[in-house]
Amino acid sequence: MNYLNLNKAKTVKTVKELDILLADYHLYYQKLRNFHWNVVGKNFFDLHVKFEEMYEDAKLKIDEIAERILTLRYQPTSNFTDYLKISNLKESPSETADVEMVKILLEDHGKILKQLRKVAENADAASDEGTIDQIGGYIGNLEKVSWMLDAWTMKASDTHPTT
Repeated sequence: MNYLNLNKAKTVKTVKELDILLADYHLYYQKLRNFHWNVVGKNFFDLHVKFEEMYEDAKLKIDEIAERILTLRYQPTSNFTDYLKISNLKESPSETADVEMVKILLEDHGKILKQLRKVAENADAASDEGTIDQIGGYIGNLEKVSWMLDAWTMKASDTHPTT
């Protein structure tokens, strides 16, 4: 790994957390597909489209995370059995109400954000600016999507001025 000028003993901790993040994103991706396929009711059109947008984004992140692990000269975990063992997320049933789907995704976002911050902390300790940069973008993106989903669950009476 000389071309990266990173300390392999420090980088291994980052890779461990990236592998967990990869597992998280795989379960998140599959959950979004599940919800996309199975959403019904008055919110069908809004959520069907939004879930597709979200799983397409997750699919890109899965590839980017795996490629970052490879860039760091490690092999990413790549089977679902292992993902289920190490992920912070759990599967969800197909028979979930639309509003509950969004609440589940918001809970998952909290877990993914926590894992993203673990990756960033380890990358910072290893002076791994490439991983820090990648993960920082993911954090900002997921925070914004979380805000939008949370706003979707609110009633107008739930908001209040911030003066």
